[in-house]
Amino acid sequence: MILPNVHHSRAMLRCLLLLTAASLLSAAKEDYMDQCIDGKHHKTEPGPEDNLHGQCEAWKDKACCTTNTSHAAHQDQSYLYSFDWNHCGMMSEQCKKHFIQDTCFYECSPNLGPWIEQVDQSWRKERILDVPLCKEDCQGWYNDCKDDYTCMENWHKGWNWTEGVNKCPVGTSCRKVGVVFPSEKAFCEKLWSNSYKFTEHARGSGRCMQLFFLNSSVNPNVKVAEYYASLKGSGPRTGPLIFLLLLSLLVV
Repeated sequence: MILPNVHHSRAMLRCLLLLTAASLLSAAKEDYMDQCIDGKHHKTEPGPEDNLHGQCEAWKDKACCTTNTSHAAHQDQSYLYSFDWNHCGMMSEQCKKHFIQDTCFYECSPNLGPWIEQVDQSWRKERILDVPLCKEDCQGWYNDCKDDYTCMENWHKGWNWTEGVNKCPVGTSCRKVGVVFPSEKAFCEKLWSNSYKFTEHARGSGRCMQLFFLNSSVNPNVKVAEYYASLKGSGPRTGPLIFLLLLSLLVV
């Protein structure tokens, strides 16, 4: 009469451990969803913004940016970071549209949680690192900009800011983007200090992020963020605890 009770208790314990492990994975996944970067112009929580401007409109249903930020994102030299796209002559419109999309993506997207990293910078406390870009997004950006000019490989640092805006530092010269960056991979990864990672994944694969999409009610980046959040959930933060639980299950 004792053995069935023992077996029953063990079965119950196994179920409890498995449910706990699943719960931890689910909770870790949720930790990475619907997050705004702790940055200079980001909202603390994502929410609807009915009047987002231009290419930022895609995030209007759930945005980390405000209407004012979305308007500033479309200016050649805005109050956001005093960064001038035209530091080596006028940037072409076909190139500029990608930088506007990039700005809207960075400022507005609530789906960057899996790639947010802590930093100690005067203008932000968090940044994104190695966000996997869809191949078409990176290639389109590079191809439309490769005949424009720049003097810097990394646009995050090294500029001359003595006049309050970014100027080419002494010793640099303006060269074609296609010369400074010999490939789309080099361009997308080096431009913003590895904020982005070039991938061979295509749009719609569920494995890469799109800088831009048309239908605000169907954000393709949500599923991508969920996928990478689930991988992070089984990573360093919860991995050891889940391993111990499963080990306990085997021992029992």
